Amino acid sequence: MNHYKDVEGLPISLISERYSFKINPSAVQANQTMEDRKTGTTTVGVVAKDCVVLAADQRGTMGNIADKDMMKIYKLTDNIATTIAGTVGDSLAIIRFLTAQANLYEIERDTKMTPKALASLLSNVLNANRYYPFMFQPILGGYVNKPELFELTPFGCMIEKNNYAITGSGTHFAMATLDKDYKESMNETDAIELVVKAVSAAKNRDIYSGGDSVTVIVIDKKGYREIDRSEVDKIIKKIKFN
Repeated sequence: MNHYKDVEGLPISLISERYSFKINPSAVQANQTMEDRKTGTTTVGVVAKDCVVLAADQRGTMGNIADKDMMKIYKLTDNIATTIAGTVGDSLAIIRFLTAQANLYEIERDTKMTPKALASLLSNVLNANRYYPFMFQPILGGYVNKPELFELTPFGCMIEKNNYAITGSGTHFAMATLDKDYKESMNETDAIELVVKAVSAAKNRDIYSGGDSVTVIVIDKKGYREIDRSEVDKIIKKIKFN
């Protein structure tokens, strides 16, 4: 299958070469079945007054719990980051590509790449591979001149969010918290507390979300920074659920 076609000047062959594999029936037992592997996560993003705040649970699963301190938010540039929900292999392949392309863009043009530009690039890549999709549903956020937040689907749909975005198996539980407590022009402190509360609500009700704590990232005009776990755990201790 030929993938050497361009999407806005981008050779898709640089992303992935997909093949269709067929299993020889004689090579496996007739009564052998594939066990479904249940996976999940909860990631959220919030637009605050002068920043974007991203948060995610820390549970990694492979049929059972494989990791309780997994990183699900990745820095793409000094001012842009993305969460991951889906298959880790596909997610990391996309992240490596986006990081490289963003670095090249900024070196060649001597200017920062905006979150919208990088989200558009990601949307094109995902849509070009829609028949063999990457199992990857990210929230991409950043700050260049203003806070920006985007939610994308594995098929390339890109939606700009002016308030908050949610992905993963714990979406409904986190959404209830965000719907109730989100306010426009929130300050950074309130936004951090809200994302921790939203992810904690999902961890409390969604059996596929969990982990030891919550990862929280803030991106503002100063750039990308991770909130210390001790500060996050203080917020978690104050949260009470029925």
